[in-house]
Amino acid sequence: MTDFHTGLGKNAANYQPLTPIDFIVRSAQVYPHKTAIIYDDLAHNNLTQTWEQTYYRCRQLADGLRQLGIDKNDTVAVMLPNTPAMVESAFGVPMSGGVLCTLNTRLDINALTFCLQHSEAKVLIMDSEFSDLAEIIDETFPHLIVIQSVDSAVEADRFGQMTYEELLASSEDVDNWEMPLDEWEAISLNYTSGTTGKPKGVVYHHRGATLNALSNILDWDMPKHPIYLWTLPLFHCNGWCFPWTIAERAGVNVCLRQIDADLILQLIAKYKVSHYCSAPVVHNMIAGGKPAYQQAITHKVKGWVAGAPPSETMLAKMEDMSFDITHTYGLTEVYGPVTVCAEQEEWTDLDISARAQKKSRQGMRSHLMTGFEVLKQGSSEPVAADGEEMGELALRGNMVMKGYLKSRKATEAAFADGWFRTGDLGVKYPDGYIKIMDRLKDIIISGGENISSIEIENVLYKLPAVQSCAIVAAPHEKWGEVPVAFIEIHEGSTLQRDTVIAHCKQHLAGFKVPKYVLFAEIPKTSTGKIQKFELRQAAKSLAHETPKVTSSAPLANE
Repeated sequence: MTDFHTGLGKNAANYQPLTPIDFIVRSAQVYPHKTAIIYDDLAHNNLTQTWEQTYYRCRQLADGLRQLGIDKNDTVAVMLPNTPAMVESAFGVPMSGGVLCTLNTRLDINALTFCLQHSEAKVLIMDSEFSDLAEIIDETFPHLIVIQSVDSAVEADRFGQMTYEELLASSEDVDNWEMPLDEWEAISLNYTSGTTGKPKGVVYHHRGATLNALSNILDWDMPKHPIYLWTLPLFHCNGWCFPWTIAERAGVNVCLRQIDADLILQLIAKYKVSHYCSAPVVHNMIAGGKPAYQQAITHKVKGWVAGAPPSETMLAKMEDMSFDITHTYGLTEVYGPVTVCAEQEEWTDLDISARAQKKSRQGMRSHLMTGFEVLKQGSSEPVAADGEEMGELALRGNMVMKGYLKSRKATEAAFADGWFRTGDLGVKYPDGYIKIMDRLKDIIISGGENISSIEIENVLYKLPAVQSCAIVAAPHEKWGEVPVAFIEIHEGSTLQRDTVIAHCKQHLAGFKVPKYVLFAEIPKTSTGKIQKFELRQAAKSLAHETPKVTSSAPLANE
């Protein structure tokens, strides 16, 4: 046996830790005058910033944080919309040696307090939009250094120890920053939604962040200098690692403070946006936007959708607008998207209905993810690839989290058999593509039959009037549980009860047809995910009522 070890060890010349910080360093060197950031809300802000300028500001941020005492593994929390400061934080914070904790901008004070306490944050960079929380935070965390990010679009009183721009100006040495010594070092901390209890702190490492950023490029065939619109919250899985992806490609970050359909369409047209990502709700907003703004878009646009499969109606509308939509799948615990519904050439010859069925699947593992499988519950044995046998989706690879902060028990449970089990139920088709059928907690068991809420939702989305919908279970004395449909329709549309029921009966077995239909505004997270736990609570009140549906009044809460 040949000895391939003796005298062949790692050294500084042949081994350097992987880190996405490298991406901004290179782009600033190679493409210093290329645009890195655009912040244009067509009213208050109109900023353009190059990669050279952005790199300089990130180094200022790193040294400014060091001047405040930030050191290795200190937590720096940020509560920011998709503004330039948020993009800069993705680099400046880890360059300081600190760990970036991106906070959900829709957190209430209790959840915010928990995250700040649990993370042991030493610095909080907070947008003026959240000034109403400043006094409470100051009283609760007297030793927390609060930095106010000021924006022309927001009127707010001064709070905190200094502004973000004052923090950058406090820098004394822009070369006072560092690369990680080990790629396993933490780069960021992301909290789960906490819908079923306290949020869990998910720890990312430099290696995983680097690989996921690169995998995004490979999965999307992303060319150099893409123009990327930030419709996806940057706090969500670090924007699915796209701040680092765009830096590697020396692309343009088109910042977006608030989700507004008209503004989104105008920015896409004005800046020739090439790529964007979002939950289905944003895609539906774009598809239902003003025709004049839609018609102004004359170039090809690529979009990723996650959270729910693209509906036939949405796909057809987006294709008419020259939008190419791809379905991806991931979780906070795996840095964002780690599977992709990789399109096959022959799909283009299918009609829209058949193509939607193909494109609605979660697909295959991404380029740099090692494993994606559907396992029988309670075992490590894969289900049959027949599109029928259901099991739990499981993932493994270098883009799985380090673990849960301060929770060894939860971490060990998550990795118990060498897989990260997602809690999603799915099937595997003969072609190897995987499709989610439901969340474990969302399966409806009616009269001993398992009903997939996603299956019913996909049927409802075929109705053009439906903007959002959700199926949850309501208790039932005879059947145990029955499906309840919550439907939110497009502005100006109407939808009749009989139409919904008749449509469902056409496409579903009788026991799967919703027994209650309620037209209402559907609660969503800031990432566009439907908050089914709230709807489940609402559905419980229906347990002793006669099955019924509401009237056709648009968006009437009943």
